[in-house]
Amino acid sequence: MATKKPKSKSNKAKTEKPKTAEKTELEATEVTTVESDKDIAEVDAVAAEAIAETEAEEAEEAEEAEKSEDVSKKETPRHEEKSSHEHKETKATKTTTITSSSNKSCLSGFFAKKYAEKESILTIFKNHKFYGALLGEVIGTALITLMLFAVSLMGIASIATYSFGLIAIFIAVYAFSGACLNPIVTVGMMASRRMSVIRGIMYIIAEIIGAWLGWLIFNSFHLTGGETAYDVPAMSAIGEGQFWIVAMIELMGAIIIGFFFARALKYKRSVFTFAVTITGGMIFAIVIGYVVSAAFLSLSSNFIFNPAAALMFQIFPTAGESFGEIMGGVCQALSIYALLPMIGGVVGFYLSDFAAKLSAEE
Repeated sequence: MATKKPKSKSNKAKTEKPKTAEKTELEATEVTTVESDKDIAEVDAVAAEAIAETEAEEAEEAEEAEKSEDVSKKETPRHEEKSSHEHKETKATKTTTITSSSNKSCLSGFFAKKYAEKESILTIFKNHKFYGALLGEVIGTALITLMLFAVSLMGIASIATYSFGLIAIFIAVYAFSGACLNPIVTVGMMASRRMSVIRGIMYIIAEIIGAWLGWLIFNSFHLTGGETAYDVPAMSAIGEGQFWIVAMIELMGAIIIGFFFARALKYKRSVFTFAVTITGGMIFAIVIGYVVSAAFLSLSSNFIFNPAAALMFQIFPTAGESFGEIMGGVCQALSIYALLPMIGGVVGFYLSDFAAKLSAEE
């Protein structure tokens, strides 16, 4: 019996040991849960502080935005006043510039270049259109010279036929060269800077060649007709004291032709209007020259209004007592039928341009 008692004590001890282990485990779990709860609480506190800080910052930003809106509302009227004042100043400056430009001299830009092409002696001969223009001037001037010979034979009564022929010639040749067909017009185009100098010089040479061809054709028919044919028309010899009378008639007619041609350039979009305007100016110049010469001065066959054609109407003296007398006659003829008419053409172009400037014509 004594041997059984110790066994029961050892069993109790065995049963008590697991209980103490369980208690220690429970206490450890409780400690860990407490620590985790503390950590969560700390995290929640930090998050709450961050939220509070963001809300405070948002509130401050809202207050600043409200303040800036109030300030902008107060400043916008001032800005609008400044902008309106600046707008008025710009309008005032524009009006002053317009008035100053209108008060400028009417000659501003009067001598400005009016042709677009950059032509020079090195480039103009490389353009094939230039040769077509020269050919057009030769053909047109030859036809006009033939018309002048015909009018000289038929008299002033054939002026209507002459006008229709001129209109047809200008319409036919305009597309080639612009239908200058007269050194009076060509020099006026150069002087008013509507044409380059090199082109103008070549046009004058082509017009002289064309006039010579016209005379050659007309004279060939005269020679074929023999004794029964009419004589080739020629200019009357200038008598003593008639130099300035004939020179003024040529100058006046050249001014009229130059003026009408410059005005016709404003209507060059319509070739027919262009041709009619130029023809009207030429007929007007011929009628005035005829009335002044025949009715007031008792002169005939003393004007032609075309220097190129005048060279074919035997304006140069063929005989004289000395070489000096012959050269004096040549210089006199060139002055009347070439130099003064070309000056008149320049005056006519300038009159047209000056009138256009005064009337502010575009």
